[in-house]
Amino acid sequence: MPNLRLQGKVIITGNIELLTGLHIGGAAAGLDIGGIDNPIIRHPATREPYIPGSSLRGKMRSLLDRHFGNEANKQIQRREPVVRVHECEDEREYGHCPVCQIFGVSPSNQGWSSLKPTRLLVRDVNLDKTNQSTQKLIQAKTDLPYTEVKWEATIDRITSAAVPRQNERVPAGAVFGPFELVYSLYDLNGQGCQSDIDQLQYVFKAMELLEDDSLGGYGSRGAGKVAFRNITVLFKSVAYYDGKEDAITRANKDSLKIVALELTDLKKDIERSYKSQTN
Repeated sequence: MPNLRLQGKVIITGNIELLTGLHIGGAAAGLDIGGIDNPIIRHPATREPYIPGSSLRGKMRSLLDRHFGNEANKQIQRREPVVRVHECEDEREYGHCPVCQIFGVSPSNQGWSSLKPTRLLVRDVNLDKTNQSTQKLIQAKTDLPYTEVKWEATIDRITSAAVPRQNERVPAGAVFGPFELVYSLYDLNGQGCQSDIDQLQYVFKAMELLEDDSLGGYGSRGAGKVAFRNITVLFKSVAYYDGKEDAITRANKDSLKIVALELTDLKKDIERSYKSQTN
């Protein structure tokens, strides 16, 4: 029978700094606070903006799909607008696809004969109120609580008539955090977790790609440029959860490039921990 054994978790934390305004769309219920055409998503209890884990995770996956040239072969919404994503269709394809192994595949696929666990968990990210930049935002006299209203217009190419609209954005300079990405290492059917260790690099690659792309809507119009700051990488082995081993921590880094350079050492630490548990 297929079996799955957890070997540890790599926990990546830090802050997300907005270098340009951020718009992640919310429900139309936001109209009651000022008649904005395109309101942002807000926490239902505090009314503060936040970054949904689904938005962060979805953009990271999309960028990795583009990086590897994966085919958008699955429709998840057939009505207009049609939404297509990539998902491996068979075991052979899955075995060569880091994206589906990291982010998961649909459990509705009846053709799988072995377990296909999702490795990456991405949590919602709230405003970091301890940050000075965010404090300035809280104290600023913005159009709406924590946000600005950006006016845009669609211009008729023939008559030059303008159709204005309002987009709500969290202003540049705001900081969200701490973000938390949890990457699980699994031993599948006694084959070890070396593949999961090797593919950890693609989580950081997705973060790098995101820094050079955009998060949320209106990215082609300047919104959504972000930077990951104060990045900490923590490894908790199975022995850690049993109280037999300390967690392995990498010091705060302000650059994904530096973290990537140190990833080789972290992988060696994980491999040593794994081997000590299996011997």
